[in-house]
Amino acid sequence: MFMPEVAAPAKGTRPEGAQSETDASRKVREMFTEIAPRYDFLNHLLSFEQDRMWRARTARRLRPILQRRDARVLDLCCGTGDLAFALARNGPAQVFAADFSHAMLVRANAKSKTHRRDGKRDEAAPAAFFEADALHLPFADASFDLVTTAFGFRNLANYENGLKEIRRVLKDGSALAILEFTEPPPGLTGDLYRWYCRTILPKIGGLLSGNPNAYKYLPASVARFFHPDELVSLICKAGFASVEYRLWTMGSVALHTGIKS
Repeated sequence: MFMPEVAAPAKGTRPEGAQSETDASRKVREMFTEIAPRYDFLNHLLSFEQDRMWRARTARRLRPILQRRDARVLDLCCGTGDLAFALARNGPAQVFAADFSHAMLVRANAKSKTHRRDGKRDEAAPAAFFEADALHLPFADASFDLVTTAFGFRNLANYENGLKEIRRVLKDGSALAILEFTEPPPGLTGDLYRWYCRTILPKIGGLLSGNPNAYKYLPASVARFFHPDELVSLICKAGFASVEYRLWTMGSVALHTGIKS
């Protein structure tokens, strides 16, 4: 898909009060650490269980890679691991996952234990979880056949550097998949979506999580994030080819895919 070059709306996420990339990363980490205990419950509740479907659908589309026994897959900004589990369920590929929130990884590892039998890795569980910053990954060049991220890329403090780091750890000809929220165009559906995200979601999320600021930040981060064609342009600039996207659920979610050229 050819798309015109578009200027990025922001170099990276900037939670309220953040003055630098380091400050932004710290605030995002603190935010997700605080909401970790209720994160899964709120994801399912506030998305009306659609988040499960989005991750499962993403994994199905990536199945040709996941079916390869020699493939190594990295899920970035994995949170409590839901996409990593979905990927692992779709084939024998080795799935690794990484996040910079220790509290999220504690929950991910607890969930992983329920997928293990007799001390051996169940094919429905990721191989390992790593505590790592997506902008400074502890992996060698050309380590993976696929890198994915679901609803975490927009929280990076520097989007261009995040894509460069992803490209570094991918083998030549290997794939990238970014699943992210996006805002539907103006109209009844888009207006209803924005009303829900900006009015209802922050109130429910803030009340149940105990952190009102986090659930004000989340819809605001979506509103400030790239439109799908803008993200295509950025991914192409980072050295990926055959970049395209698919819109799901009335245009509220976009799956971007590309190949390291």
